[in-house]
Amino acid sequence: MDKPIGHWLKLLDNQLEGAMDQALRTTTRREWQVLNAKAQGLTGPLPFDGVEGAEERLAARGWLADGRLTDEGRAEHARISAQVAEFRRKVLDGVSSQEYLATVDVLRRMSANLT
Repeated sequence: MDKPIGHWLKLLDNQLEGAMDQALRTTTRREWQVLNAKAQGLTGPLPFDGVEGAEERLAARGWLADGRLTDEGRAEHARISAQVAEFRRKVLDGVSSQEYLATVDVLRRMSANLT
């Protein structure tokens, strides 16, 4: 606990970005986030940077057309979902569900304090 929370948040975010890109192999973390959002039917602005570029790359692969997943995009989403599930298991190794939920709740409240 010798470093403040901001240090750990930035470090973890950078590590997640790099490790997830390696785990996914064929897509970036940002592309996955857009692909997953589209698979869930989310519309409107997404809460992270790089959406437009990710959408362009997904469309170029034929996974996205007119802001929606194509048949190929749905198949890739299913395939990549399995990789993401394994990645999440690795990241959360040794972290209980209660610890995870408590951490997310604390971060959510801290964020709300700043809005």
